[in-house]
Amino acid sequence: MQHPNCILRAGTQDSILFDDEDLHWHMASDGPEELLVQVIRGKHMVGEIRLSSNQITYVQGSPGEQEGEFLFELITESDSDRIAAYFFVLSHGYEAEEPPPRSRIH
Repeated sequence: MQHPNCILRAGTQDSILFDDEDLHWHMASDGPEELLVQVIRGKHMVGEIRLSSNQITYVQGSPGEQEGEFLFELITESDSDRIAAYFFVLSHGYEAEEPPPRSRIH
């Protein structure tokens, strides 16, 4: 949710939303377990993906198809199946945020 402007593509097995210069990405939650990823042009929603966070087992990252792209797949697992339920292609890899420096009191 901290890098919506870095998304190049996002989707599911059935659909893909593509980035473009006149579009922007908006992310929000619709309750404690449902996340929304929306592509908006001006004030008009072009597309939306609803993610059920309680169905995601883990996220795996790898280099994307083209140079400078990074693929993140949101994996759903059951006893008999493992699928990439959602995916995001970003313009950069994952970098853990550094903790804020501790202040010293003298």
